[in-house]
Amino acid sequence: MENNQPIIIKRIKRYDAGHHGGSWKIALADFMTAMMAFFLVLWLLSVSTPLQRAIISGYFKDPIGFSGATSKHVIDLGGSPHPAPDRTQNVELNGPLSEGLTQQVDVDEISNLSAELDFERLEMLRMELQNVIEDSPHLQRFKDQILIESTRDGLRIQIMDSENRPMFALGSDRMEEYFEDILLALGDTLVTVPNKITISGHTDARQYSAARGFEGNWELSTQRANAARRALVAGGYPEEKVAQVVGYAASALFDRADPYSPANRRIDIVVLTRKAQRMMEGEPDGMGGRLPEPPEPVQEPLPAEQVEQRMNLFRDGPLQMDELKQH
Repeated sequence: MENNQPIIIKRIKRYDAGHHGGSWKIALADFMTAMMAFFLVLWLLSVSTPLQRAIISGYFKDPIGFSGATSKHVIDLGGSPHPAPDRTQNVELNGPLSEGLTQQVDVDEISNLSAELDFERLEMLRMELQNVIEDSPHLQRFKDQILIESTRDGLRIQIMDSENRPMFALGSDRMEEYFEDILLALGDTLVTVPNKITISGHTDARQYSAARGFEGNWELSTQRANAARRALVAGGYPEEKVAQVVGYAASALFDRADPYSPANRRIDIVVLTRKAQRMMEGEPDGMGGRLPEPPEPVQEPLPAEQVEQRMNLFRDGPLQMDELKQH
């Protein structure tokens, strides 16, 4: 039987798809940038103190102190900038701009704020030094010999001898290489803060003879402290930031129960607070200046009769010595 069914052939034309663009990539990059900024802000909020957050907030609220100006620009075409009335400190201004000057400055509050900022700076320095010791394989071997603590005068770093690892040769100020490496590593971090430092040397109760080139423990401890200063300066620490170098011999033992303990042989580095630095430099008023000289006593005025009597001394001729003694 003959098949007369027609044969149908479908021809499908294929076309290349057009370019869709890369706008989604830009959107994804913007989203990732925003997320990174968001988590960065969260991290900053978690590590910052309330005082630091208040300072940052105040800066963004009024970064240049011209929020009260009549123009939205710092300098407009119509004249000079206008300072905000409640922020001006020009005592010569009169009128409405001087109304903000009525608020008195609390010296104690400023001093407390300065001390708090100083404490925050030294606390961050303490954490940074501890991180340096933990992250350095070389310093980890000596972390038992390094003690970092906060004191009234500042941040104190004590580097002590161990039984089999002394910092100096016996009875000498010749520094061992490992101790020099410790000082150089710590100096790179200490230089990041503006505070000055003091360096003190300590010995144990063992008396060293003059045959070793020193008169005794006082001179030995002083020379060791000075050797530590030279190592820091050679490593790039500014010499003008060293406020004091002193030796204490065995007068301030670390281990009083054992005067001959290796821990008593140590070098102390104290990062001074601003207050301790001012006291050391002879500025005990706490505000960066010396105390004023006491006023001279005011003499009471003489009676009118006595003044007239003294003025008439020479009217009756030459003054005799007996008359001078009477007056």
